[in-house]
Amino acid sequence: MATIYDVAKRAGVSPKTVSRVLNGDAPVSKETRSSVAAAMDALGYVPSLAARSIKSQKSGLIGLITGAISTVNEVVTAGGLPELFIVQGVQHVMANSGKTLLIADTAGQQERVPTLIRTFREHRVEGLLYVADFHKKIALPLPIDGVQTVLANCYDESGTPSVLPDDEAGQLALTREVIAQGHRRIGYLTLASGHEATRLRLSGFKTALAEAGLPYDPDLTIAVDMFGTHGEHQLIWDALDRILTNDDVPTAICCGNDRLAMAVYGILRDRGVAIPEQMSVAGYDDHRTISEALFPALTTAELPYNAIGARAAQLLLGMIENPPTASITAPIHVRGRVQKRGSVIRPRRDASVVINLKGRTTS
Repeated sequence: MATIYDVAKRAGVSPKTVSRVLNGDAPVSKETRSSVAAAMDALGYVPSLAARSIKSQKSGLIGLITGAISTVNEVVTAGGLPELFIVQGVQHVMANSGKTLLIADTAGQQERVPTLIRTFREHRVEGLLYVADFHKKIALPLPIDGVQTVLANCYDESGTPSVLPDDEAGQLALTREVIAQGHRRIGYLTLASGHEATRLRLSGFKTALAEAGLPYDPDLTIAVDMFGTHGEHQLIWDALDRILTNDDVPTAICCGNDRLAMAVYGILRDRGVAIPEQMSVAGYDDHRTISEALFPALTTAELPYNAIGARAAQLLLGMIENPPTASITAPIHVRGRVQKRGSVIRPRRDASVVINLKGRTTS
Protein backbone atom coordinates (compact mmCIF):
# COMPACT_ATOMS: atom_id res chain seq x y z
CA MET A 1 0.00 0.00 0.00
CA ALA A 2 1.41 3.36 -1.07
CA THR A 3 2.38 5.90 1.60
CA ILE A 4 2.70 9.66 1.65
CA TYR A 5 6.45 9.18 1.24
CA ASP A 6 5.94 7.17 -1.97
CA VAL A 7 3.71 9.95 -3.32
CA ALA A 8 6.30 12.60 -2.42
CA LYS A 9 9.09 10.66 -4.14
CA ARG A 10 7.09 10.13 -7.35
CA ALA A 11 5.93 13.78 -7.48
CA GLY A 12 9.44 15.08 -6.69
CA VAL A 13 8.31 17.04 -3.62
CA SER A 14 8.69 16.72 0.14
CA PRO A 15 6.25 14.70 2.30
CA LYS A 16 5.31 17.99 3.98
CA THR A 17 4.22 19.41 0.62
CA VAL A 18 2.03 16.34 0.00
CA SER A 19 0.51 16.88 3.43
CA ARG A 20 -0.23 20.51 2.56
CA VAL A 21 -1.99 19.42 -0.63
CA LEU A 22 -4.07 16.86 1.26
CA ASN A 23 -5.05 19.15 4.13
CA GLY A 24 -5.27 22.42 2.23
CA ASP A 25 -3.70 24.18 5.21
CA ALA A 26 -0.96 26.07 3.31
CA PRO A 27 -0.58 27.63 -0.16
CA VAL A 28 0.69 25.27 -2.87
CA SER A 29 1.17 26.13 -6.54
CA LYS A 30 -1.26 24.76 -9.10
CA GLU A 31 1.54 22.85 -10.83
CA THR A 32 2.66 21.20 -7.58
CA ARG A 33 -0.93 20.29 -6.69
CA SER A 34 -1.37 18.68 -10.12
CA SER A 35 1.88 16.70 -9.75
CA VAL A 36 0.84 15.38 -6.34
CA ALA A 37 -2.63 14.44 -7.60
CA ALA A 38 -1.11 12.60 -10.58
CA ALA A 39 1.27 10.71 -8.29
CA MET A 40 -1.57 9.67 -5.97
CA ASP A 41 -3.61 8.42 -8.93
CA ALA A 42 -0.68 6.47 -10.35
CA LEU A 43 0.13 4.82 -7.03
CA GLY A 44 -3.50 4.28 -5.98
CA TYR A 45 -2.84 6.24 -2.81
CA VAL A 46 -5.81 6.69 -0.46
CA PRO A 47 -5.40 9.34 2.31
CA SER A 48 -5.93 8.13 5.86
CA LEU A 49 -9.18 9.71 6.99
CA ALA A 50 -8.49 8.68 10.57
CA ALA A 51 -5.13 10.43 10.61
CA ARG A 52 -6.53 13.58 9.02
CA SER A 53 -9.49 13.69 11.43
CA ILE A 54 -7.16 13.49 14.43
CA LYS A 55 -5.36 16.56 13.17
CA SER A 56 -8.43 18.55 12.10
CA GLN A 57 -10.79 17.25 14.82
CA LYS A 58 -13.33 16.76 12.03
CA SER A 59 -14.05 13.31 10.68
CA GLY A 60 -16.74 14.32 8.17
CA LEU A 61 -18.84 11.41 9.48
CA ILE A 62 -22.46 11.51 10.63
CA GLY A 63 -23.96 8.54 12.48
CA LEU A 64 -27.59 7.50 12.11
CA ILE A 65 -29.35 4.86 14.20
CA THR A 66 -32.62 3.35 12.98
CA GLY A 67 -34.61 0.16 12.77
CA ALA A 68 -35.79 0.92 9.23
CA ILE A 69 -33.60 -1.59 7.43
CA SER A 70 -34.45 -4.66 9.51
CA THR A 71 -38.19 -3.89 9.67
CA VAL A 72 -38.80 -2.65 6.11
CA ASN A 73 -40.72 -5.80 5.12
CA GLU A 74 -42.82 -5.96 8.27
CA VAL A 75 -46.45 -4.87 8.56
CA VAL A 76 -46.78 -1.09 8.64
CA THR A 77 -47.04 -0.04 12.28
CA ALA A 78 -49.39 2.40 13.95
CA GLY A 79 -47.09 5.19 12.89
CA GLY A 80 -48.00 4.68 9.24
CA LEU A 81 -45.04 4.47 6.85
CA PRO A 82 -41.74 2.92 7.98
CA GLU A 83 -39.00 5.22 9.23
CA LEU A 84 -37.14 4.29 6.07
CA PHE A 85 -38.66 7.40 4.51
CA ILE A 86 -37.19 9.58 7.25
CA VAL A 87 -33.79 8.04 6.50
CA GLN A 88 -34.26 8.90 2.82
CA GLY A 89 -34.92 12.52 3.77
CA VAL A 90 -31.72 12.57 5.82
CA GLN A 91 -29.72 11.03 2.97
CA HIS A 92 -30.96 13.61 0.48
CA VAL A 93 -29.61 16.46 2.62
CA MET A 94 -26.38 14.72 3.59
CA ALA A 95 -25.57 13.89 -0.04
CA ASN A 96 -25.12 17.61 -0.73
CA SER A 97 -23.29 18.44 2.49
CA GLY A 98 -19.90 16.84 1.92
CA LYS A 99 -20.46 14.62 4.96
CA THR A 100 -20.52 10.82 4.94
CA LEU A 101 -23.58 9.19 6.51
CA LEU A 102 -22.98 5.98 8.46
CA ILE A 103 -26.20 4.02 9.11
CA ALA A 104 -26.54 1.46 11.89
CA ASP A 105 -29.66 -0.68 12.22
CA THR A 106 -30.96 -1.88 15.57
CA ALA A 107 -32.32 -5.15 14.12
CA GLY A 108 -35.42 -4.44 16.21
CA GLN A 109 -33.43 -4.61 19.47
CA GLN A 110 -33.48 -1.33 21.36
CA GLU A 111 -30.91 -2.66 23.83
CA ARG A 112 -28.35 -2.41 21.02
CA VAL A 113 -28.64 1.39 20.84
CA PRO A 114 -26.06 2.20 23.58
CA THR A 115 -23.55 -0.09 21.85
CA LEU A 116 -24.18 1.56 18.50
CA ILE A 117 -23.73 4.99 20.05
CA ARG A 118 -20.42 3.90 21.54
CA THR A 119 -19.29 2.52 18.17
CA PHE A 120 -20.08 5.80 16.46
CA ARG A 121 -18.14 7.71 19.11
CA GLU A 122 -15.15 5.44 18.49
CA HIS A 123 -15.36 6.45 14.83
CA ARG A 124 -15.31 10.11 15.88
CA VAL A 125 -18.62 11.04 14.27
CA GLU A 126 -19.32 14.76 14.23
CA GLY A 127 -23.04 14.30 14.73
CA LEU A 128 -25.64 11.67 15.55
CA LEU A 129 -29.23 11.18 14.37
CA TYR A 130 -31.69 8.79 16.00
CA VAL A 131 -34.79 7.89 13.97
CA ALA A 132 -37.81 6.36 15.71
CA ASP A 133 -40.43 4.14 14.07
CA PHE A 134 -43.32 6.33 15.19
CA HIS A 135 -43.95 9.54 17.13
CA LYS A 136 -43.09 8.74 20.74
CA LYS A 137 -41.11 9.59 23.84
CA ILE A 138 -37.81 7.72 24.20
CA ALA A 139 -35.17 7.19 26.87
CA LEU A 140 -31.61 6.91 25.53
CA PRO A 141 -28.17 7.59 27.07
CA LEU A 142 -28.18 11.21 25.82
CA PRO A 143 -26.81 13.84 25.53
CA ILE A 144 -23.39 12.74 24.29
CA ASP A 145 -20.49 15.00 25.23
CA GLY A 146 -18.84 16.48 22.16
CA VAL A 147 -21.29 14.97 19.67
CA GLN A 148 -24.18 17.06 18.37
CA THR A 149 -27.34 14.95 18.44
CA VAL A 150 -30.81 15.28 16.89
CA LEU A 151 -33.85 13.04 17.33
CA ALA A 152 -36.29 12.44 14.46
CA ASN A 153 -39.90 11.35 15.03
CA CYS A 154 -39.30 11.19 18.78
CA TYR A 155 -38.32 13.27 21.81
CA ASP A 156 -36.91 12.78 25.31
CA GLU A 157 -37.09 14.33 28.77
CA SER A 158 -33.61 15.83 28.60
CA GLY A 159 -34.58 18.22 25.78
CA THR A 160 -32.37 16.74 23.06
CA PRO A 161 -33.09 18.69 19.84
CA SER A 162 -35.86 16.91 17.98
CA VAL A 163 -37.98 17.10 14.84
CA LEU A 164 -41.56 15.82 15.10
CA PRO A 165 -44.65 15.52 12.90
CA ASP A 166 -47.27 18.15 13.77
CA ASP A 167 -50.00 15.58 14.41
CA GLU A 168 -52.34 18.02 16.11
CA ALA A 169 -52.23 20.56 13.27
CA GLY A 170 -52.54 17.79 10.69
CA GLN A 171 -55.76 16.38 12.14
CA LEU A 172 -57.08 19.90 12.74
CA ALA A 173 -56.64 20.79 9.06
CA LEU A 174 -58.10 17.47 7.90
CA THR A 175 -61.19 17.79 10.11
CA ARG A 176 -61.66 21.37 8.98
CA GLU A 177 -61.76 20.10 5.39
CA VAL A 178 -64.41 17.49 6.28
CA ILE A 179 -66.47 20.14 8.03
CA ALA A 180 -66.03 22.53 5.08
CA GLN A 181 -67.70 19.90 2.91
CA GLY A 182 -70.81 20.28 5.05
CA HIS A 183 -70.46 17.40 7.53
CA ARG A 184 -71.80 18.17 10.99
CA ARG A 185 -71.61 14.75 12.61
CA ILE A 186 -68.28 12.97 12.22
CA GLY A 187 -67.09 9.63 13.58
CA TYR A 188 -63.44 9.07 14.46
CA LEU A 189 -61.65 5.71 14.56
CA THR A 190 -58.36 6.53 16.26
CA LEU A 191 -55.24 4.44 16.72
CA ALA A 192 -54.51 2.95 20.15
CA SER A 193 -55.03 5.48 22.94
CA GLY A 194 -51.48 5.07 24.28
CA HIS A 195 -49.86 6.60 21.21
CA GLU A 196 -48.61 10.18 21.33
CA ALA A 197 -50.04 10.78 17.86
CA THR A 198 -53.48 9.64 18.99
CA ARG A 199 -53.56 12.15 21.84
CA LEU A 200 -52.45 15.02 19.63
CA ARG A 201 -54.70 14.20 16.69
CA LEU A 202 -57.72 13.82 18.95
CA SER A 203 -56.97 17.29 20.31
CA GLY A 204 -56.88 18.65 16.75
CA PHE A 205 -60.16 16.87 15.96
CA LYS A 206 -61.89 18.40 18.98
CA THR A 207 -60.51 21.86 18.20
CA ALA A 208 -61.91 21.73 14.67
CA LEU A 209 -65.35 20.75 15.97
CA ALA A 210 -65.26 23.54 18.56
CA GLU A 211 -64.27 26.11 15.95
CA ALA A 212 -67.31 25.13 13.88
CA GLY A 213 -69.63 25.19 16.90
CA LEU A 214 -70.16 21.43 16.71
CA PRO A 215 -70.44 19.26 19.83
CA TYR A 216 -67.92 16.49 20.50
CA ASP A 217 -69.64 13.13 20.99
CA PRO A 218 -67.33 10.63 22.73
CA ASP A 219 -69.56 7.77 21.53
CA LEU A 220 -68.37 8.51 17.99
CA THR A 221 -64.66 8.27 18.90
CA ILE A 222 -63.38 4.71 19.21
CA ALA A 223 -59.77 3.52 19.51
CA VAL A 224 -58.67 0.60 17.33
CA ASP A 225 -55.38 -1.15 18.07
CA MET A 226 -53.68 -1.85 14.72
CA PHE A 227 -51.44 -4.84 15.44
CA GLY A 228 -51.46 -6.67 12.10
CA THR A 229 -53.19 -9.93 13.07
CA HIS A 230 -56.41 -11.62 11.95
CA GLY A 231 -58.21 -10.28 15.03
CA GLU A 232 -57.57 -6.74 13.84
CA HIS A 233 -60.32 -6.92 11.23
CA GLN A 234 -62.89 -7.95 13.86
CA LEU A 235 -61.87 -5.04 16.10
CA ILE A 236 -62.40 -2.62 13.23
CA TRP A 237 -65.75 -4.23 12.38
CA ASP A 238 -66.91 -3.94 16.01
CA ALA A 239 -65.79 -0.31 16.28
CA LEU A 240 -67.50 0.61 13.03
CA ASP A 241 -70.64 -1.23 14.12
CA ARG A 242 -70.85 0.94 17.24
CA ILE A 243 -70.67 4.07 15.08
CA LEU A 244 -73.16 2.88 12.47
CA THR A 245 -75.73 1.78 15.07
CA ASN A 246 -75.57 5.08 16.92
CA ASP A 247 -78.92 6.83 17.32
CA ASP A 248 -77.60 9.63 15.11
CA VAL A 249 -75.36 8.08 12.44
CA PRO A 250 -72.51 10.33 11.22
CA THR A 251 -72.09 11.27 7.59
CA ALA A 252 -68.28 11.05 7.66
CA ILE A 253 -65.65 8.94 9.41
CA CYS A 254 -62.04 9.98 10.06
CA CYS A 255 -59.54 7.14 10.44
CA GLY A 256 -56.27 7.01 12.40
CA ASN A 257 -54.28 6.02 9.33
CA ASP A 258 -54.75 5.02 5.70
CA ARG A 259 -54.49 1.29 6.41
CA LEU A 260 -57.37 1.61 8.84
CA ALA A 261 -59.32 3.59 6.23
CA MET A 262 -58.72 0.81 3.70
CA ALA A 263 -60.27 -1.71 6.10
CA VAL A 264 -63.20 0.66 6.70
CA TYR A 265 -63.80 0.81 2.93
CA GLY A 266 -64.15 -2.96 2.80
CA ILE A 267 -66.40 -3.25 5.84
CA LEU A 268 -68.70 -0.43 4.76
CA ARG A 269 -69.14 -2.03 1.36
CA ASP A 270 -69.81 -5.42 2.97
CA ARG A 271 -72.61 -3.70 4.87
CA GLY A 272 -73.98 -2.04 1.78
CA VAL A 273 -72.82 1.50 2.57
CA ALA A 274 -71.74 3.45 -0.51
CA ILE A 275 -68.56 5.57 -0.32
CA PRO A 276 -68.76 8.55 -0.52
CA GLU A 277 -72.48 8.80 -1.42
CA GLN A 278 -73.68 7.51 1.96
CA MET A 279 -70.51 7.84 4.02
CA SER A 280 -67.45 10.00 3.49
CA VAL A 281 -64.14 8.54 4.71
CA ALA A 282 -60.83 10.28 5.51
CA GLY A 283 -57.49 8.72 6.43
CA TYR A 284 -54.13 9.89 7.76
CA ASP A 285 -50.56 9.39 6.42
CA ASP A 286 -51.06 9.76 2.66
CA HIS A 287 -49.61 6.28 2.20
CA ARG A 288 -49.70 6.55 -1.60
CA THR A 289 -49.92 2.82 -2.28
CA ILE A 290 -53.20 2.92 -0.35
CA SER A 291 -54.60 6.43 -0.69
CA GLU A 292 -54.25 6.65 -4.48
CA ALA A 293 -55.15 3.00 -5.14
CA LEU A 294 -58.49 3.02 -3.30
CA PHE A 295 -61.67 3.87 -5.19
CA PRO A 296 -62.65 6.55 -4.65
CA ALA A 297 -59.15 7.87 -3.92
CA LEU A 298 -58.72 8.68 -0.24
CA THR A 299 -58.81 12.16 1.24
CA THR A 300 -56.06 12.12 3.86
CA ALA A 301 -53.50 14.16 5.77
CA GLU A 302 -49.88 13.78 4.74
CA LEU A 303 -47.48 12.46 7.37
CA PRO A 304 -44.32 14.21 6.06
CA TYR A 305 -41.65 11.62 6.84
CA ASN A 306 -39.23 12.74 4.13
CA ALA A 307 -39.50 16.35 5.31
CA ILE A 308 -38.91 15.28 8.92
CA GLY A 309 -35.69 13.54 7.90
CA ALA A 310 -34.52 16.48 5.79
CA ARG A 311 -35.26 18.99 8.54
CA ALA A 312 -33.48 16.84 11.14
CA ALA A 313 -30.40 16.63 8.91
CA GLN A 314 -30.43 20.39 8.30
CA LEU A 315 -30.72 21.04 12.03
CA LEU A 316 -27.82 18.73 12.82
CA LEU A 317 -25.56 20.21 10.16
CA GLY A 318 -26.30 23.69 11.48
CA MET A 319 -25.44 22.60 15.02
CA ILE A 320 -22.15 21.12 13.82
CA GLU A 321 -21.24 24.28 11.91
CA ASN A 322 -22.29 26.63 14.71
CA PRO A 323 -22.63 24.75 18.01
CA PRO A 324 -25.52 26.23 20.02
CA THR A 325 -24.48 28.22 23.08
CA ALA A 326 -27.60 27.12 24.96
CA SER A 327 -29.62 23.92 24.95
CA ILE A 328 -32.39 23.58 22.38
CA THR A 329 -35.49 22.31 24.15
CA ALA A 330 -38.45 23.17 21.90
CA PRO A 331 -39.07 20.48 19.24
CA ILE A 332 -39.39 21.51 15.61
CA HIS A 333 -42.78 20.45 14.24
CA VAL A 334 -43.20 19.59 10.56
CA ARG A 335 -46.71 19.73 9.12
CA GLY A 336 -47.94 17.91 6.05
CA ARG A 337 -50.70 18.91 3.65
CA VAL A 338 -54.28 17.73 3.39
CA GLN A 339 -54.67 15.73 0.19
CA LYS A 340 -58.20 16.27 -1.09
CA ARG A 341 -59.54 13.35 -3.09
CA GLY A 342 -62.85 11.73 -3.88
CA SER A 343 -63.69 9.97 -0.62
CA VAL A 344 -65.07 13.10 1.07
CA ILE A 345 -68.01 14.93 -0.55
CA ARG A 346 -70.93 17.01 0.65
CA PRO A 347 -73.46 14.83 2.49
CA ARG A 348 -76.62 14.12 0.54
CA ARG A 349 -79.99 14.60 2.21
CA ASP A 350 -81.27 11.33 0.80
CA ALA A 351 -78.24 9.31 1.93
CA SER A 352 -79.09 8.69 5.58
CA VAL A 353 -77.82 5.31 6.77
CA VAL A 354 -80.04 2.88 8.65
CA ILE A 355 -78.62 -0.35 10.07
CA ASN A 356 -81.00 -3.28 10.53
CA LEU A 357 -80.60 -6.10 13.02
CA LYS A 358 -78.79 -8.33 10.50
CA GLY A 359 -76.01 -5.80 10.06
CA ARG A 360 -77.00 -4.86 6.51
CA THR A 361 -77.66 -1.30 5.44
CA THR A 362 -80.48 0.42 3.65
CA SER A 363 -80.94 4.03 2.69
